Amino acid sequence: MAKLALIYGMRLLPEEDLGEVQDATVVLKNGRKARVTMHLIEGSREQIEQTLKQSMDAFFEMYPEI
Repeated sequence: MAKLALIYGMRLLPEEDLGEVQDATVVLKNGRKARVTMHLIEGSREQIEQTLKQSMDAFFEMYPEI
C-alpha cells in the first residue's frame, strides 16, 4: 500500500456571510491538476460535528482497500 495524503480544509463563518463555495485545485508533481470538492455543513456546533463525523466515515467506506 502506498503512503497516502489526505487534503482537507475547514473554516467557520457566519452562515449569512456565505456567498459561494467553489472546488479547490491541487497541482501534482507531474504537473497534472486534481480537483478537491468542497463541502458545506450548516447548523449548530453539535450538528456540524455530528455531520462531519458521519461524512468522514462515509468517505473511508468508499475506499475499503485502505
